[in-house]
Amino acid sequence: MTGSLLGDTTAPLAVRMRPRSLNEIVGQTALLISGSPLRQLAESSSGGSSVILWGPPGTGKTSLAYAVAASSDRRFIEMSAITAGVKDVREAMTAAQNARDLYGSSTLLFLDEIHRFTKAQQDALLPGVENGWVTLIAATTENPSFSVISPLLSRSLLLRLELLTDDELSGVVRNAVTANHGLAGQFSVDAAAMEALVRFSSGDARRALTALDAAAAIALSHAGEATAPVAITADDISHAVDRALLRYDRDGDEHYDVISAFIKSIRGSDPDAALHYLARMIEAGEDPRFIARRLIISAAEDIGLAQPQALSLAVAAADAVALIGMPEGRIPLAEATVFLATCPKSNAAYTGINEALADVREGKSGAVPAHLRDASYAGAKGLGHGAGYRYPHSDPLGIVPQQYLPDALSGRIYYQPTTHGQEREIAERLERLRSILRGE
Repeated sequence: MTGSLLGDTTAPLAVRMRPRSLNEIVGQTALLISGSPLRQLAESSSGGSSVILWGPPGTGKTSLAYAVAASSDRRFIEMSAITAGVKDVREAMTAAQNARDLYGSSTLLFLDEIHRFTKAQQDALLPGVENGWVTLIAATTENPSFSVISPLLSRSLLLRLELLTDDELSGVVRNAVTANHGLAGQFSVDAAAMEALVRFSSGDARRALTALDAAAAIALSHAGEATAPVAITADDISHAVDRALLRYDRDGDEHYDVISAFIKSIRGSDPDAALHYLARMIEAGEDPRFIARRLIISAAEDIGLAQPQALSLAVAAADAVALIGMPEGRIPLAEATVFLATCPKSNAAYTGINEALADVREGKSGAVPAHLRDASYAGAKGLGHGAGYRYPHSDPLGIVPQQYLPDALSGRIYYQPTTHGQEREIAERLERLRSILRGE
């Protein structure tokens, strides 16, 4: 397990400071109350529910698993989706079954990054979890609903971990500075450095400790003959981290949350918020083609005919990104984002097609009126196709009284324009058009 690493002062600070018991875990208070599933696992030598720990990086998923294992008198197996294949999983299940049947020993299996496991790998876990050969503690940064098979989800408790608060992060840093297995009081962190460290870490304890470790080395390099404690400054923190890498998992929850906030900011006509979320996606390395596609959808769904040029501009931005690539592609993306956010909004076309689809799916269709049917082939006229059709171009107004919907839907209105932007003019014109169509 991790005993040797924890005692090795040459190991990274984040490893040395890994909690040895549940009582040393910082944060996640709701998951560690008396009688909680994790407490039960730690206090029992057998049984207990399998759990899936879901949360952002650095919130303590791995630490919780190790702490439970250290407190529990069970066999402990650790597997990673990066290195373990289906064969490895099956062998682990067989070994756990033998340990139970031959020696009465219960096995605790820690599976890191379960979202990277294929369906076949996860299927191989099922017999062990179903039959109690192993008690599973799985960790994932992604929403398990998207990445874990349903049978495994239904046999496990889902425990969600939250980002550490600023106070909790500060506590982690202070403990690392003073602990004998940490920096052992050889360094000090002033208020400005602490603030910079907490701000950079964004709730991630591992990130905070990694940055602290690097900053300590920098502070030591220019300390000269200074005696302990060596001061770690905000400049040391700044030099230790080139830039604050944003928390953003392109395959997980944050991916969906940020793009959702981006589109909703455009819909809400807030270009500043929209640019913020655009910047987060760009900085995190999001595929610019994905962003461009969503802008095209937004232009059609949320702006529509209130500003018909929105769709053209969004398509042009997508073409520009494909042509010039990044980082210059950020410019047409930003231009389209600001334009869409400041456009008048209408979802009338979007709701119109949805209502029309709903009617069709409910069987509300009816036969195509005879005068609208194809009359171009031999025998069509004998069937009455095209009979009575009035050609709009033959009328001075370019429109004639005529029914186009099937009889069953005559008079049904799907498109109801708003009074926003250019759609106001469309609404006025459409009222006259519909009046003529009805023969009024």
